[in-house]
Amino acid sequence: MASKLNRRDRVRKRHYRLRRTLSGTTEQPRLAIFRSSKHIYAQLIDDHSGKTLASASTVDKELRSKLKSGANIDAAKEVGTLIATRAQSAGVQNIVFDRGGNPYHGRVAALADAAREGGLQF
Repeated sequence: MASKLNRRDRVRKRHYRLRRTLSGTTEQPRLAIFRSSKHIYAQLIDDHSGKTLASASTVDKELRSKLKSGANIDAAKEVGTLIATRAQSAGVQNIVFDRGGNPYHGRVAALADAAREGGLQF
């Protein structure tokens, strides 16, 4: 029998299940990913103080002019490199990766790989 939950509810359920064990600290913030149908967003979050240390997305002015679409792997790679540079300027090198309930595949994996190449360790 098929699930009665729609895609957004299934992702949200997986994300809540992940967040039971994942938490960002000041030394090791959480890199939270949100993937919509048109864009991808990334935030570095310190859960203890409840503050966002850095963020990047395909709707940023820096990336909007470079990208043809915000919903492909190339856009996710650009966001990954941008969040890595912003994290290093904020003094962050070690992070905890939060895939946001999405499978580690496609755009999410491309963003993570680009962030690793940019110098983030996770």
